[in-house]
Amino acid sequence: MQLDLFSNIGFEEQTPADPVKERIQTLREQLKEANDRYYIDSQPIMSDKDFDDKMHELEKLEQQRPDLFSSDSPTQHPGSDLSQNTEKGFKQIYHRYPMLSLANTYSEQEIKDWYRRVISQLPQQEKVEIVAELKFDGLSISLWYENRRLAHALTRGDGTRGDDVIENIKTIPSIPQQLPAVLPNGEQIPENFEIRGEVLLPWQEFERLNQERLENEEPLFANPRNAASGTLKLQDPNIVRQRKLTCYLYYLLGDEVPFGKHDECLRAAALWGFQVAKSIKTCTSLEQVMEFINYWDVERKNLPVATDGIVLKINDFAQQRQLGFTAKSPRWAIAYKFPAEKQLTQLEQVTFQVGRTGIVTPVANLKPVQLSGTIVKRATLHNADFIQSLDLRENDFVWVEKGGEIIPKITAVELAKRQPMALPIQFPQVCPECGTPLRRNTDEAAYFCPNEMSCPPQIEGRIEHFATRKAMNIEGLGEQNVHLLVSKNIISNIADIYSIEKQQLLALDGWQELSASNLLNAIEESKKVPFARVLFAIGIRFVGETTAKKLANHFRSLEVLQKASKEELMAVEDVGEQIADSIIAYFGKEENQSLLKRLEVAGLKFATTETNAVTENKLNGAKVVISGTFSHHSRDEYKELIEQYGGVNVSSVSAKTTFILAGENMGPQKLEKARKLGVKIISEDDFLQMIS
Repeated sequence: MQLDLFSNIGFEEQTPADPVKERIQTLREQLKEANDRYYIDSQPIMSDKDFDDKMHELEKLEQQRPDLFSSDSPTQHPGSDLSQNTEKGFKQIYHRYPMLSLANTYSEQEIKDWYRRVISQLPQQEKVEIVAELKFDGLSISLWYENRRLAHALTRGDGTRGDDVIENIKTIPSIPQQLPAVLPNGEQIPENFEIRGEVLLPWQEFERLNQERLENEEPLFANPRNAASGTLKLQDPNIVRQRKLTCYLYYLLGDEVPFGKHDECLRAAALWGFQVAKSIKTCTSLEQVMEFINYWDVERKNLPVATDGIVLKINDFAQQRQLGFTAKSPRWAIAYKFPAEKQLTQLEQVTFQVGRTGIVTPVANLKPVQLSGTIVKRATLHNADFIQSLDLRENDFVWVEKGGEIIPKITAVELAKRQPMALPIQFPQVCPECGTPLRRNTDEAAYFCPNEMSCPPQIEGRIEHFATRKAMNIEGLGEQNVHLLVSKNIISNIADIYSIEKQQLLALDGWQELSASNLLNAIEESKKVPFARVLFAIGIRFVGETTAKKLANHFRSLEVLQKASKEELMAVEDVGEQIADSIIAYFGKEENQSLLKRLEVAGLKFATTETNAVTENKLNGAKVVISGTFSHHSRDEYKELIEQYGGVNVSSVSAKTTFILAGENMGPQKLEKARKLGVKIISEDDFLQMIS
């Protein structure tokens, strides 16, 4: 018997390292996180190219090591945009047909290889047509029509089931909600079918939305796709309608579809009233396919919506069925993605800008470089963490891209061109404007200057925000005049605006009787602005225009709002813990209370004048929690009805809750807590009968 020398002296047998296994595990974790951030959070952490490169690497490694196969691998299923919190109100429905992702490539050679491969797999005597389409960069949607009426609108979800966002889809004018049985030309429309497409935010609306978010010092959307995705998951269809989404449809399917080819379906869908891209081309040769790709690589930059590539599909449905599918994509289609345009340029300087809420934003000042038809001189660096992740140093050469081909962004540093002994870019420890030590909250990425009352950019920024069109609409108080009035010590805060005298203005260079009178008239006219806009104007951090409207509608007056508890604030739609804390902190400061008293004395509206009287006190102060999705009214409408009939909306279940108004897919945590506490659960129909 052989003696085991190490059995009793504490040594453990070492497992040999397996670098392929470790790399596979690393790639799976990175791709899973990237999928979650892209589909769920609408905040991508890597470029499409980086993601696709890692996915291709993982596919090759898994082919080499079949012993490491995992059904949970990102190679085996597409990313998922399913809502993680079913209490948000989206019903999840299984797709009738799996909604898969497309195989994609950035290589023209791989397009040629795919073309030859599918041709070789089909009978030689059959004619093969390829439909070439623009690949729109938005959010995939599946529209179900039953009896020619829009019945469901499902996001791709996890490919097997999706969120039904039909109420938001109904706000998109380009999507018909009811179809005729027969067209004027005598063609009949099937009763039941499914049509798939892409929901998009046009460039013009994307820029407008980001400008609003910039003014409110909210995080900017990285690109139109993220903006469209975030918009379609909102709970308030009225906000969705304001963002002016559009939708291009590109695939028709169903048992009743009377066509045998894809291009025939698209032509029919256009006649039925769906928005179908006019750029689609049916190609009969590889040369025609490549011509289409090369043409749109340039021309797509003139389109009103974002595109990121070309989709190629076998035209004949019978041939599609013959080619079949892989685990996550059809073999009869492929996407060619245009490579992002990028340029190498040198960092000249990093400057730090202070916004109206004190947030300090680093900006890269670059040697001018032409990118996507425009000259780029500056790019945002977001925050200190972003600078650190780049390991950015003085005079570095950096790669610059346009995020969504609109927003310049630095994607990498060219280390080969780094100067020896180059010093790292240091985020300032004190405010670059007033010298106050900067602070950073533990749950936020941004540094901010706490010197609200004396920091010049914050003073001027708050006054400019107060005077904007969507706030108090004081024409004549733009950036230039605000700077002038502050520098001349005529105003130092928003309340001072209502104390400006004509003689003070006439003493300024360039001011005449007419310009002074116009400004004073605009200031006087601003006193008629409704309470919701006043609430937005005073500049509570994180309280944008929409949130201000909801707070004003809920609490009806500033006096009631100031007394609201954190729980009462969070009972308002879209008001989370961060916003509630910010509101409480704002009203808790003595200097803000002083400003508000002066504004009230000046005559601003601190209460809503719209009637919201209790119709009938049938609920008699009942504390009601709303949970689930509803068919007769929206959640907001039910909240209004509860208040209208004398009830009180609360956000969480407690022993004081009178009952829960429960729709479909009620939150499981609320259901469990209600059962434990013995809280009554009322259905939608029972509630309507209760107040009728």
